[in-house]
Amino acid sequence: QVQLVESGGRLVQAGGSLRLSCAASGRTFSSFSMGWFRQAPGKEREFVVGLRRSGGSTYYADSVKGRFTISRDNAKNTVYLQMNSLKAEDTAVYYCAARLRGGLGYPPLTPDEYDYWGQGIQVTVSS
Repeated sequence: QVQLVESGGRLVQAGGSLRLSCAASGRTFSSFSMGWFRQAPGKEREFVVGLRRSGGSTYYADSVKGRFTISRDNAKNTVYLQMNSLKAEDTAVYYCAARLRGGLGYPPLTPDEYDYWGQGIQVTVSS
């Protein structure tokens, strides 16, 4: 079993920065492709970024490209989401996700391409 625990969410002013962390346990972290999703009230879960385990390629949603950066520290079993130039529309519950299965030639992009999920953490950006 794999556990994912997000941290770092809080209230921040528009234009500010925030770094989310996702700590993984239960399996060899380097075996995972990782991703972040978010869900705003009344909206569907939205892809933010994916990070492929092999080669480290990434794919960002257009809405966050150039502002958000995903990174991982395999020694700490942690993936990070650095969020800069935050906007009110970035307000959402952010979810960390992990994929253990192979077979993709690209970073996982959709919820069903992931195997494990964190419980989510609130990020609120005030305008």
